[in-house]
Amino acid sequence: MVDLPEGYRLLDGPPPVDEYLALRRAAGLSPRSRAQAVAALPGSWYACHVLHAESGLAVAMGRVIGDGGWYFHVADMAVLPEHQRRGLGDAVLTVLLDRIRAKAPPGAYVNLLADPPGRRLYARHGFTETAPDSIGMALKLP
Repeated sequence: MVDLPEGYRLLDGPPPVDEYLALRRAAGLSPRSRAQAVAALPGSWYACHVLHAESGLAVAMGRVIGDGGWYFHVADMAVLPEHQRRGLGDAVLTVLLDRIRAKAPPGAYVNLLADPPGRRLYARHGFTETAPDSIGMALKLP
């Protein structure tokens, strides 16, 4: 388990849907609809969030989606701006990766899409850029 500053507690599972959506929005992640969140969160391979004792709200989160065999994608890494620089993102990522290491078969492939604010955090945890060997590609459906 990881150490968190006083007043914070790490919980297994994603935050409640409304807190998930608010946390995404406040942390600058792309907005998602309630219907998307309701469908997505139960499909997580693993998720965790950090609860702020004083407010009772989720202030950090992350989740892993994947097939449980060889492919694992880290998603929804977010920390509320007013709770950043306290090690919460580092703690969440540590727990996600520890879970993968403990439960995934040997040879698991872990990836993520790294926006500029998170790149240093991910590099500290051993993630490296895949370009030019491979690049991220996306298809947004209407």
